[in-house]
Amino acid sequence: MFHETIELIINGSDSNLNNRRCNKWSIFRNPQVILFSSDVVRAATFYESLGFTESFRVPNDGEPIHIDLVLDDYRIGIASVSSTRDDHSLAHVSHGQLVAVILWTDDTAAAFETVTSNGAKALVSPHEWLGRLLIAWIADPDGNPIQIVQNL
Repeated sequence: MFHETIELIINGSDSNLNNRRCNKWSIFRNPQVILFSSDVVRAATFYESLGFTESFRVPNDGEPIHIDLVLDDYRIGIASVSSTRDDHSLAHVSHGQLVAVILWTDDTAAAFETVTSNGAKALVSPHEWLGRLLIAWIADPDGNPIQIVQNL
């Protein structure tokens, strides 16, 4: 069923597609990426240096276990590894690249230079991709990859 639904979406051959989308997927809203960190403040400070602003913190006073940050309409959260384990019984995955943050910009090369000169770890220098995008990669303090991208 899943593959049939995907094929119908790709080919657009389902006359009831819009109704099915509304009925099937309308239960979700406001998607967000959560990054797990051993140092929530350090990670949040890094994302603030990229232009994100803090919008939520728990607890309000003391060492936070979760901070949400917003840039335009894009929201990410930073959750402590210990809180994820202790409060939610979720085993932390400590290896592999399971998430990437994507940041659009008007000038990838300038943004890459700015953030790396301010201490962000460079992963891949700016390069053209698909003949229409300029992409670079950096890492946040926990090693999560961040793609900086612009339309050419």
